[in-house]
Amino acid sequence: MAYPTRTIALLCELIHPAIAPDPRPIQRLHNEMFEGGQPAYAGYQVSPIGPVLSNPMATPGAVSQVAFLADRIQFREEKGTLTHEAFATRVREIAERAAPLRGFSTLSAQQVVLQSLVNPRTQTDTRAFLKDRVFGFGDELQTLGRSSQLVGLRLGFSPEPGDDSAFGLRIESFSADPRSLYIEVHGTFGPSSPESGLEALEHNVLKTYDFLAGRVLPFISSFDRREGGRNGSPEGD
Repeated sequence: MAYPTRTIALLCELIHPAIAPDPRPIQRLHNEMFEGGQPAYAGYQVSPIGPVLSNPMATPGAVSQVAFLADRIQFREEKGTLTHEAFATRVREIAERAAPLRGFSTLSAQQVVLQSLVNPRTQTDTRAFLKDRVFGFGDELQTLGRSSQLVGLRLGFSPEPGDDSAFGLRIESFSADPRSLYIEVHGTFGPSSPESGLEALEHNVLKTYDFLAGRVLPFISSFDRREGGRNGSPEGD
């Protein structure tokens, strides 16, 4: 069953050896992007944690920025409209530009976090969906003596032979809207080198999204069925 996902956050950290803070290389990067036309970020500022490139956002609480910290480049897109494909391309392009300017020759790790919301088709309260359909809890929860307002699970997937990526998964009811399931996928990837190319950075963001769309959503779908019907069919046809 296909679920329309609503991505609420795209996050990525590129870890590198610690370097002395210097805002001048990032200011040059900002100037180069403007000279090239259609810059990825409109604003430049120096914050207590390091230089930051950002975009103005109309939605309250929304964030679009990349921060250049002492030991990492940190991308944040929250409550915005950027697609995961565009975000993946942005991560690669900014890293390719920043590496020679900041003078680091290796990235020791990449961390990608995707946060999305989906609505089950056969249950309007995701707390009940998780308790009854996914976990199959009966009266056992009454032993705890309190009514749970949040229900969820957390899973970890280690690297496998030939694949050094690892994934963490959270699926929870969403406190702001009980109809929605909150899904968070955390992908961790190994080192890469600017000298040999950083295409893997883009691929890793896409791979994290593919894990969500190709693995997590089918897992949810396997529980999202009515008695006597196929997955997600409200009429059982």
